[in-house]
Amino acid sequence: MSSTILHESRVVALDASTHGGRAGAPARHPFLVALGERVRALRARRGLTRKAVAMASEVSERHLANLESGVGNASILVLLQVAQALQCSLAELLGDVTASSPEWLLIRELLEHRDEATLKRVRAQVGEMLGTGGDNAARSSRVALIGLRGAGKSTLGRMLAEDLGFAYIELSREIEKFAGCSVAEIQSLYGMNAYRRYERRALEETVQLYAEAVIATPGGLVSEPATFNLLLAHCTTVWLKATPQDHMQRVIAQGDLRPMAASAEAMADLRTILAGREPFYAKAEFSMDTSAQALQPTFLALRALVREALHIPN
Repeated sequence: MSSTILHESRVVALDASTHGGRAGAPARHPFLVALGERVRALRARRGLTRKAVAMASEVSERHLANLESGVGNASILVLLQVAQALQCSLAELLGDVTASSPEWLLIRELLEHRDEATLKRVRAQVGEMLGTGGDNAARSSRVALIGLRGAGKSTLGRMLAEDLGFAYIELSREIEKFAGCSVAEIQSLYGMNAYRRYERRALEETVQLYAEAVIATPGGLVSEPATFNLLLAHCTTVWLKATPQDHMQRVIAQGDLRPMAASAEAMADLRTILAGREPFYAKAEFSMDTSAQALQPTFLALRALVREALHIPN
């Protein structure tokens, strides 16, 4: 065993004995404790002494010792310097799940720098292997409309369901049934995490109960990867898109000013939300521009698109 590794083992042992459970010491935040443990583990994996990391990161040895013991609340720039010295990503240092085990790290390395088309194929194959990918027969008879509020999901969804003879599901209403209160009340009383749980539960039940349905989804559903994966696996998805101006005008016309039209910066906020979600909306199998023409021609175009996808005669 090299002298560096021997010294490293002594350092880690010293850390463990000098920083654990001292009488009268202030309670350490669990996140900072875990962060310190990851720094020490990464340092050990690289075979580096604390002094070597301090020199490479230009962070004082004392500051690094505090960080490793879970009492140093370092700035993000200091953490970036430490990550670079340890030759790891900032995400790995912070405890990202894809850095939580050797297998995760090896999988991430395989997928890094792959193009979107390759990643999509991998996702589909992994879903099939894990039994979460759905099947074409089950997926083909449910149509999910995704997109930002004001895209026309409710209006076009009802028209499409009636035309196809399918059940029409407004997922927001199903969420409210589960919670026993409105969406706004869920978010204000219980928080966004609770809302996302109700959203997932409502989608799971919809998929189980309806073999044929047109589902109008909440605009933010794509923000929760597990729920969005479920939707992609079991539904034919159509992204209804519109210009930011049309999104805003339609929401205002509905008399609903929350949350996009609640401030002078509403349009800027809307553009930011749309830009953040567009890469996820784009994962839909099909897309339809609802700003390109009036309602009836848009519906006829959507009807033709869906009927062709589902192999239903016009």
